[in-house]
Amino acid sequence: MRLKLHWQIFIALGLAVPAGFSAGQDAGLFGITFYQLFDFVGTLFLNALKMLIVPLVVAAIVTGVAGVGGARGLGRLGSRTVLYYFSTSLLAILVGLVLVNLFAPGVVNGDPGEVFGFSADTSQIEQRVAGRGMGDVAEVFLRMVPANVVAAAADGQMLGLIFFSLLFGYFMTRIQEDYAEAQYNFWQGIFQTMMGITDWVMKFAPLGVFALVAKVVATTGLEAFAPLMAFFFTVLGALAFHFIITMPLLLLLVARVNPLRHYQAMAPALLTAFSTASSAATLPLTMECVEKNAGVSNRTSSVVLPLGSTMNMDGTALYECVAAIFIAQAYGLDLSFAQQFTIVTLALLTSIGVAGIPAASLVAITIILAAIGLPAEGIGLILAVDRILDMTRTAVNTFGDSCGAVIIGRLEGEKGILQGDNDQVGRGVEAAPERA
Repeated sequence: MRLKLHWQIFIALGLAVPAGFSAGQDAGLFGITFYQLFDFVGTLFLNALKMLIVPLVVAAIVTGVAGVGGARGLGRLGSRTVLYYFSTSLLAILVGLVLVNLFAPGVVNGDPGEVFGFSADTSQIEQRVAGRGMGDVAEVFLRMVPANVVAAAADGQMLGLIFFSLLFGYFMTRIQEDYAEAQYNFWQGIFQTMMGITDWVMKFAPLGVFALVAKVVATTGLEAFAPLMAFFFTVLGALAFHFIITMPLLLLLVARVNPLRHYQAMAPALLTAFSTASSAATLPLTMECVEKNAGVSNRTSSVVLPLGSTMNMDGTALYECVAAIFIAQAYGLDLSFAQQFTIVTLALLTSIGVAGIPAASLVAITIILAAIGLPAEGIGLILAVDRILDMTRTAVNTFGDSCGAVIIGRLEGEKGILQGDNDQVGRGVEAAPERA
């Protein structure tokens, strides 16, 4: 009997670690190193996933919005989605804020400049940090309305693309009925086609996961983590708390479903998110797991998940907050409550506009550092462990999106979610609302 996809991916992850250690960056055959082979296969798989993103996201949002049931339905579903995303991101940030202040991973004995090799004068930095406020975030909101939607699609500016798709789907329902029906059938056909391509691409997921993880292990090894263990485990602990405690409690108390069933339903998407470090690239598989395994209707998932891949970055927001305060601690700064509140707000806002691709949060951290007066060189502190933490927080981002689809689906009155009767609520089939 053929193993399920998540078991295949899990085995690939287990084999990738010793393979990466053994191969390193130099070993090879016939003039080609194993590292180059890992890089080629991993990049090929990642490109195949990214190839699906734009047509899948646009088609999913357009058909989802058009099928929601007019402006009233969209308003209710959209408001619940946005409220959920802001709430969970804020909860994640607060968890990170508590732990980074509790363990203070950046506090060192002696001169921080000598310990961390800073070139900037810490006394001048302290003067710059004082009085800094919440500026320099307008760029995040400008990305929401692209000047050229085709260029936004080509450049991977997902926030602008999602905004355009929401408008297109809504106004598609306002035109003449026969035209609206033709448009809906066209986009629904694209969506179903893209999901079919996704099924085919995911057959190669174990091979792609093996190559991506083996490449990371061959590049970094374990010695890269030694100087940053305190920071590494602080972030890891905060992400674990959000993943194991916060989100399951929301599933249990709000959606009233079994969190263990949801972990099982989302296993393939979570393992793929971890290995690719890209929530956007994982989006096609996330949608498949949420609809086929968890039983959420396409009506809900096609609106909630594409929005979540850009807006709902729980793990990223948490990481940005911890990283910024860690860097401030490393410079010997004791941030005030107002300054830490500024970091929390900026982490919440910038996480909305962060692209769902590997290492994109480093750009957002640069914005936060500049806003509070810290030099960008501080990012060099976290680069050694960023890749592994990037993979971990991407899995948390993806899990948060999927929990949002389950919770909002339940609030919308859908039946059969994580109840074992998901065949009735498969992909492309809307769940009937519960009657009072």
